[in-house]
Formats: sequence, C-alpha cells, structure tokens
Amino acid sequence: MRHSAPVVALALALAAAPASARPLYVEAGHLLDVASGQEKTGQCILVEDERVAKIEPCGETPAGAKRLDWSAYWVLPGLMDLHTHLADTGQSADLAAPLNTSPAATALIGAHNARLTLDAGFTTVRDVGTYRGLTDVALRDAIAAGHVPGPRMFVAGAYITIPGGGGELNGVVPNDQLPPDMRLGVVKNAQEAHDRAEYLFDHGVDFLKLIATGAVLAIGTEPGQPELTGDEMHAAIEVAKAHGSYATAHAHGAEGIKAAIRAGVRSIEHASLIDDEALRMARNAGVWLVMDIYNGDYINDVGTKEGWPEEYLRKNRETTETQREGFAKAVKMGVRLAYGTDSGVYPHGLNGRQFAYMVRYGMTPLQAIRAATIDAATLIGHDKELGSIATGKFADMIAVEGDPLQNVRVLESVAHVMKGGDVLK
Repeated sequence: MRHSAPVVALALALAAAPASARPLYVEAGHLLDVASGQEKTGQCILVEDERVAKIEPCGETPAGAKRLDWSAYWVLPGLMDLHTHLADTGQSADLAAPLNTSPAATALIGAHNARLTLDAGFTTVRDVGTYRGLTDVALRDAIAAGHVPGPRMFVAGAYITIPGGGGELNGVVPNDQLPPDMRLGVVKNAQEAHDRAEYLFDHGVDFLKLIATGAVLAIGTEPGQPELTGDEMHAAIEVAKAHGSYATAHAHGAEGIKAAIRAGVRSIEHASLIDDEALRMARNAGVWLVMDIYNGDYINDVGTKEGWPEEYLRKNRETTETQREGFAKAVKMGVRLAYGTDSGVYPHGLNGRQFAYMVRYGMTPLQAIRAATIDAATLIGHDKELGSIATGKFADMIAVEGDPLQNVRVLESVAHVMKGGDVLK
C-alpha cells in the first residue's frame, strides 16, 4: 500500500520507550505554559500511560501513583531541535571519517549522540540527513523499541542532492566510487528526484531533505549557488505530499531559498544569505525558517584550532553574521521560526547554547522557548501530541534550576528529563 511505510515510520517516531507502569504525580515548583507564557506555581501533573492525564493544584498523591518532587525547579515541555545529525560521525578535519566508518559503527555512534541529546533536555529531534543513508531510520527504530535511550526522532534517511552537490561527501574519492548507501539521494533530473523520494519513503523515512544550494561544510560547493532545480524539488515534494508528509530544504542563498519556497517546501534550513524578498515570500507562504545561528562561532573557533579545511572556514566567515542579521529581520517581520542547531557540527549535547543567540538577535526568551517547543511541534505537524505540557499529550518535560523567562541560559544545563512518562535523568 502506498501509505503503509510512512504510517509505520510515524508510529515509530511518536512511540516512547516503555513507560513506568506506575502513574506519576509530578509536583512542579514553577510550571511554564508555553502557549500562554504564564508561569504557575503549586501545580501537579498526573502522568498515566506515557501521557499527561491531569494538571491541577497540588493535593494528596492519587492512589497508586508515585509522587515526584520537582518543587525546586522550573518545569517546561521537553525541548525540540529540528536540525540534528545524530546518526553521523560528526564534523572534524578528517574528511574521510564518514567513508571510513561502517554503517553499523555509524549507528552506534548515533546511539551515543542520542543519549547526550536526551540528557540535554531535547526529547524530540528532526534528524535532517546522514552520509550513511538510512542509519538514522535504524537509530529511530531502536530508540522507539526501547533498545537505546534517545529522543523521539523524525528522520530524512538521506540527502536529495545533485552529483557533487552540498549533500555529497566530496573531496575524498571520486564520487562515483563512493558506496551506494552514501548516494541514495543523488539525482540528475526531476524523474530521478521522484524515484529517489519514493525509495526513501518505501524505506521508512518521515520527511524529505532537499539540497537546494551549495553548503558551507562541503568541498567544492558554494552556499549562494543554487543546485537542485525547481522542477526537481517539486517532483520530490509531490511524492512527499502523496505520502502525507513534506520536504524541508537546505538553502543558504536567496535564489535557492526562493526556488524552494515556490516548489512547495514546508521549511528552509540555514537561510544564511536570505534577502528581503525571500523573507516576505516565506512569511506570506507560511514557510518556516530553521536558522542555526549558534554554530558559526563554534566552527570559527574550533575549526581553526583543529585545522578544518580553509574552504569551510572561509564560507563560514562569509555567512555567519549575514545569517544572524537575516534572523533578526525575520523576527521583526513575523516570519515563522523554529529551533534548529545543526548538532553534529558542534558536539552533541550542547544544543541549548543557541537559546541565548536567539534572544541576542531579537527574540524574547518566551519566543525562543516556543521555537523549541510548541512552534517546533507545529512545524512537524505534531502539536496535538507534542510541544506543551497539556492533558492528552505525551508526558515529555524537563526541569531546570532557574527561571528561563528571566535567563534563558538556564536551559543549557537541565536537571531532569522525562520522556513519555519515563524519568531518564
């Protein structure tokens, strides 16, 4: 059946690790309602069967429930990072690392990265591609089955990209000598884009990742240069729609951003060189921007020290501040913005560092928190199950030692993490 694979993938992505059989009664010192921005005290949350059963003024612990004392903390929904690369080797000066790491080893590295991400308070991620195709599917399924701890994952499986484009492992061996699992999404025309998209959905992905422009961290490509054509993107997007899903586009340059919006993407990743026309197009079309405005500093500092390719460092210098200026404009214009960090470029587990950057460049703390909770859930189409602490939703929540509305940096260090009713930290 045409829709069977994505339905199974969706069920796996939303599944939680086996929750505690015993209900929990969570006493929250300060409970943040991300929808209203209100912070309430004296509230208790009853958790049953992975979900929030009731929120009420604290009273006696219900019969059969275990009381969880988070009265010293600020409690808010589990965080969401919509631009991660868990199932990958991570960025380094070694261009050949993804090739020299087997698919099995890559998946095991992903399991380690997943644990770090969960401990950082991120209970849901959108994993937007891996060089070793479909290792993210395997990791998502292992987490959903309870074999390894990690966040809920929505995965892209591979990059849909042109030969030698921003989604290829360039500069190691001739690209046609790369193993097949590293080229699952390479396309030369619209028909191939359609076919590759069908292949990925047939193999369990949740959405598509299109490479609309060159990349900062890919040899031989330029961020401002368009790559996939509008017809190629549209062909893939139509497949996604037929499967009840969507596509997001890696797009730094303004022309590539506009082409992706015209083709029908739901979101744009990076948007580093976005111009005013593209900002207006995104706002008017309701297209989300996921702008990784933290990691430019990491690339410049650590990449320089570790000897990353000068091409990477040059392109990073050319895009970092321009991207932040575009982010500030997007905030003022009311463009939809969701939280995404490009984790894997920097070490996993540091995802919370971007909150302070989002506030520095124009958001209020509440806006930044919403970008990583209810707004992120809305982008991926799961705001009915995720993104806020509300009756009927999955019991995903974190506890921090301080008021994030006064100092958003408290989200960089999370004391406790609950996912689907399981206390995992």
